[in-house]
Amino acid sequence: MERKLTHLDPEGKARMVDVGEKPTSVRWAMAKGEVVMREETLQAIQGGLTKKGDLLNVARIAGILAAKKASELIPLCHPLNLDLIEVDLWLDSNLPGVQIQSRVRTSGRTGVEMEALTAVSVAALTVYDMVKAVEKTMRIQNIRLVEKHGGQSGDIVNE
Repeated sequence: MERKLTHLDPEGKARMVDVGEKPTSVRWAMAKGEVVMREETLQAIQGGLTKKGDLLNVARIAGILAAKKASELIPLCHPLNLDLIEVDLWLDSNLPGVQIQSRVRTSGRTGVEMEALTAVSVAALTVYDMVKAVEKTMRIQNIRLVEKHGGQSGDIVNE
């Protein structure tokens, strides 16, 4: 089976994919990412020393809002009615840093991978924004699709 880039028309111009003929089905996706920082920075977060408030809660809400706005940020992404958006963040001394995971679900004609990835990306950017006064050398890394379920392409489990 030959795969093709669905967001390009036969002339190679960008286009939005027509999903009108696809059946409606339950689709969900999970994404993950990390913000790596110095151990001292992680300790400052654990001690509540960030001046902008409850870091993990603010970043969680930012990720949820971002998933809702994925189609406004990514030009060819379809606007979707989302049934569920979960964003979890936790401190990880092994990184050291913050681990982020999102899970997004819809009942629709196209998948929610972009919404899940957008949620993780914006949550990570929010962590960076809230901690940058303490450290500007943090790294946002390893943002990836972990799983997706539903739709014509079936289930994908990457880890």
